Amino acid sequence: MRINENTLLEGHNAVLVPYNAEHVPRYHEWMKSPELQQLTASEPLTLEQEYDMQKSWREDDDKCTFIILDKQRWADTSVKEEQCMVGDVNIFLTDPTDPSLAELEVMVAEPSHRGKGIGKEVTRMMMSYGVTKLGVKKFEVKIGLDNQVSVAMFKKLHFQEVSVCKVFKEVTLEMTVDEPVRARLLDDTADMKERDYRQTCSNRQELVSP
Repeated sequence: MRINENTLLEGHNAVLVPYNAEHVPRYHEWMKSPELQQLTASEPLTLEQEYDMQKSWREDDDKCTFIILDKQRWADTSVKEEQCMVGDVNIFLTDPTDPSLAELEVMVAEPSHRGKGIGKEVTRMMMSYGVTKLGVKKFEVKIGLDNQVSVAMFKKLHFQEVSVCKVFKEVTLEMTVDEPVRARLLDDTADMKERDYRQTCSNRQELVSP
C-alpha cells in the first residue's frame, strides 16, 4: 500500500524500509531456498514475477510491506541498502468487510540473523504501526506446524492459539488489541522512531546518533 512508501521505522537492531524495486533481486535469491519456500508456504517465482509482486504489494490497498535491514550495516554508507537486507514483515488486510483485522507475516531470511531477537523486535514494530496508522484491532498469524520457533515467538508476544488445520499443516494464533494490549505494545515500542525514508537515505549515519 502507498501509505508507507516514504516511511522508515528505526528500532534498536533493525530498520524497516518500504519494499522497493532495488530490493527485488536479493529477495528473489532468498525465495529460491526450499526452506524459506516451506516456511512461508510460497511457490518459487521468476525474477520478472517477483518484480510484478513487488509492484502489486506497493499498489494494493490491502498489503503493507517493509523490508528488514540490519541497523548497524545500514548506518555504514559504504554498504548498499540491499546488502543490509535480512528479511521482511507484512500486514495483509484479509477481510474486506473488516479492515481492522490483519494477518501478520514475518520472515528473517538470513540465517545469521535468526535467534537474535530481530523477529520479535520487528513484529512489535509492525504491530505498533498497524495499530496506530492502519487502525488494526486484531492480529492473526498462520504458521506451519513444523515452524515451532515462530509459534513460540508469537506465544511469547501473548498471541493465543485458536485453531490447527491438519490439511494445510498450519496453526492459527490471534491477538485482540484491547486497551491493555495497546498500552503494552506502545510501551514496548516507545523508542521506535518514524522517519522520512528518502530524506534519511541521504544521511544514514544519523541512525547511530544518540
